This record gives sequence, C-alpha cells and structure tokens, in this order.
Amino acid sequence: MLKACLNGTRRRDEHPAVPLTPAELAADAVRCAAAGVAAVHVHPRDDTGAESLDPAVIATAVTAIRASRPGLPVGVSTGAWIVPDPAERVAAVRAWTVLPDFASVNAHEPGAAQVAAALHERGVMVEAGLWTPAAVDAWGRWSAPTGRILVECMAEQVETALADAAAILAALPDQRPPVLLHGEGPATWPVYAEAVRRGLHTRIGLEDTLLLPDGTQAPDNATLVTTA
Repeated sequence: MLKACLNGTRRRDEHPAVPLTPAELAADAVRCAAAGVAAVHVHPRDDTGAESLDPAVIATAVTAIRASRPGLPVGVSTGAWIVPDPAERVAAVRAWTVLPDFASVNAHEPGAAQVAAALHERGVMVEAGLWTPAAVDAWGRWSAPTGRILVECMAEQVETALADAAAILAALPDQRPPVLLHGEGPATWPVYAEAVRRGLHTRIGLEDTLLLPDGTQAPDNATLVTTA
C-alpha cells in the first residue's frame, strides 16, 4: 500500500505546492489517488495556517477530501506539537464531529496511550508511530488495538535511518498489525526502497521530502507519487 502524506508541518515558503486549505488538500488527494495511492494522510490547518485538532478544522478538511474523492481513506495526525497537553488532545478527539478513517499517534509522546484509546472509542483506526526501539515497548502497553504500525525513520543520514528501520522492525513482535515504513528528508527515498524490498507498506509526499530521487525539486505531491 502506498499512502500520500500531503503536507505535514510544511509551510508554503518551503514549497509553493504544499496544500494547506481544505480545497487544496482535496485537489491534491484526487491527483494522488489517480496516480495510485490507497490513502492520504493530512495535517489540517486553521484559518491562520496553523495545524489544528479543532473539530471544525478536522471536519472541513476531511469532508472536502471525501467529497472530491469518495472512498479514499483519509487520515490525520495527533502529534503532540499540535496540542501539547495530553488531556486537551484526548478532549479534541472526543469532540470531533466528522471522523477520519485513521489517525497516527506517536507512541513516545506523553499521553499517547490515552489518545489512542480515545480514537478507538470513536471508531477511528489507530496508527502507532514508532520512532525508536524504545517506542515499541511504550506501544506494547497500549490498551487500544492498533490497525497499522508506522515505523518512522527520522534521521536524515541514510545509514542511520536504515539502521533505525532494521532495529525497530527487529523489536516488533511476530504477531503484529501491518507495518508502514518511511523516512524523511535525505533518507526518504532510500528508506522507501527498503520498504519496497521488505514488502512493507510505505508512503511519499511533500511532508517527507521536497525532492525527487535525482535531487531535483519535485513539482508537487502527484509527481512524487508517480515517481514512487
């Protein structure tokens, strides 16, 4: 499965094609789905351009994508940098009026288990974001079921990212949910190739990289997906 990660924490001044508004996210989702992705992951923004877990912000973005591309699974982030207080993150999830199909929860963040539980209570599939082997232990203590594991290699140095991927994968139990492996920055494409080699799900998009494999700037998300 290939997922498109459309915007992440990117700003427009980093790349002119970063989609921020609901309409832009929807248009990008349509293009990426036509190019072959099976799902999209987005970071909805409020009117100021800031990432938000506010029910109205989540609802507007998710609804726009679903209206433009019915049937395409849509996921969002619950990263602690968006709402630092764990109790407020849980409250936000419980207040959502339109539910995404899935949401990522970083296992190393404070309150991750509670956020995952709140998502499960709402019927949202939980993606467990594992950045380190230690995060595997934290995830193992969750009570909420996990629908997908995200092995996320955050190191920019390629050898380090690949070593991190191997270490996290080795720490996972034999009986586990499906795994999606991806990198960021300069390690994006090498980790992508490793995911393909291992037969794992993976993702691509402007959240992870602004560059094509040859080092030139990617025009947009759809080009990254087509290249992948």
